[in-house]
Amino acid sequence: MRRSTAIRLVACTALAAGLAAPLVRRRLRLPPPVVTATAATAPFALCVLVPRSRKRDVAVLCLQMWAYVATYQMPNDDPIELERRVRIDYPVNVDKLIGGGMTPTLRLQRAFGRPGRINGIERTLIWSHWIWFLVPHGTAAFLLVRHRDQFPRGAALLYATFDLGLIGYWAVPTAPPWYAAARGRMDDGRTPELRRMMYEYGEQFWKSNWGPLYGFLGGNPLAAMPSLHFATSVQAAHVLSETGAVAGAVGWAYASTLGVALVYLGEHYVVDLAVGFALTQLVRKGAPLAAPLVRVIATGVQRLEAGARA
Repeated sequence: MRRSTAIRLVACTALAAGLAAPLVRRRLRLPPPVVTATAATAPFALCVLVPRSRKRDVAVLCLQMWAYVATYQMPNDDPIELERRVRIDYPVNVDKLIGGGMTPTLRLQRAFGRPGRINGIERTLIWSHWIWFLVPHGTAAFLLVRHRDQFPRGAALLYATFDLGLIGYWAVPTAPPWYAAARGRMDDGRTPELRRMMYEYGEQFWKSNWGPLYGFLGGNPLAAMPSLHFATSVQAAHVLSETGAVAGAVGWAYASTLGVALVYLGEHYVVDLAVGFALTQLVRKGAPLAAPLVRVIATGVQRLEAGARA
């Protein structure tokens, strides 16, 4: 067998395994490290098989997120065990310190909300939360189309933020405010109690489609620390700022709005956002230190890519 044929065969096998592992993990009872490692090889396998192009860049990011989503969801494959491990009280206590005896979420909802109705500002906050799914990936797409030279670094920063955040979800599974409130951890004898406004409005707006939609996008309800909603949005704002003042202003305006929304709506604690922000800065500060290793890996992949076409 020629060396090039062998390289392509191994790469095809790795790509197929990376796509399949998250789908069959429950049926085959695959250990989570095996699933993550197998899925994480798929982007590299594609690079070996397919010449560099914008389409390949998009496909690589999709495969990266395929591995991320599987790793994000796997703690919830055993909901009973996850609930046994989940931390509920420590973020409540920290946020009470921040809020002067009451969590900022409760303070905001009691000051500006009205039980049984969702006002226009609250709807805006809810939609800012929902469109988050488009923001980090839209930022990568913007770089790919308008600032191709900045795409490799920008995409690496964005998706490293996603990946490193998973460490917290596995090591310290933490409940969000709405979960803690549902289990009586925020009862203070006053009303109204904390509301999960996104869920209330979701049922109104999406009607019968809300249940399936939430079930599909939810994945892991006990993954609040750090807030990757906020971390990736802040990272996107940083990256957009490097392309120009207008794009940066849009990025920071969105990240700020989302930060308010996450706390107000009861989806995250202030401490979740603080740790998410710290994660973003850690990724940016650590990028130069990681650069030599990244270059070594990139060189190895490029050699395999050349060998597959020899």
